[in-house]
Amino acid sequence: MAKLNGAALAQINAICDRYADTKTPLMMILSDIQREYGYIPIEVQEIVSERTGISVAEIYGVVTFYSFFSLTPKGKYVIGCCLGTACYVKDAQKVIDKFSDELKIAPGQTSDDGLFTLDALRCIGACGIAPAVTINGTVYPKVTVDQVPEIIASYRSQEA
Repeated sequence: MAKLNGAALAQINAICDRYADTKTPLMMILSDIQREYGYIPIEVQEIVSERTGISVAEIYGVVTFYSFFSLTPKGKYVIGCCLGTACYVKDAQKVIDKFSDELKIAPGQTSDDGLFTLDALRCIGACGIAPAVTINGTVYPKVTVDQVPEIIASYRSQEA
C-alpha cells in the first residue's frame, strides 16, 4: 500500500463512502482500513482527512493512541507479550527479551523476513496463566524462556 495504487485508493474511498452518513465515522473507517491493509500510513490518513473533514492531526492522534492501529506494516505473526503486573512478576520481561534475542528485533519492530512483529502489551486479562503470550489471537499460557525458540520454530515450520 506504500505507493497507493488506484485499487488501494478506490478501496479507501469505498470505506469512507460506507460511513458517509455516520455522525462520528472515524473509528469505523480506521478499523476497516487497518483490517484491510494491516496498517494506516500517513498518506492514507491524509486521504481520510480530505474525505471526512477531520484534521490529519486528529486522525494521527487516534491512530497512535489505540494500540490496535499501526503506522507501519506488521509481520504475518504478531507476537504480543503481556507485561502487566501478574505477568511481569512471573518473568514476562525475560520472555519478551528472549523473543527479541531470537528474532533480532526490539518490541514494536518487525523481522526482516516480514514474518514476525514483537509487541509489548499491558494487561491482557490472562493473569491466571501468567506470563501469557499471544500470537495472532492464540494465547500461550505460562510461557517460559526455554519455550520461546520452540514457539518461533513452530511458526517458521509453517512457512517451509
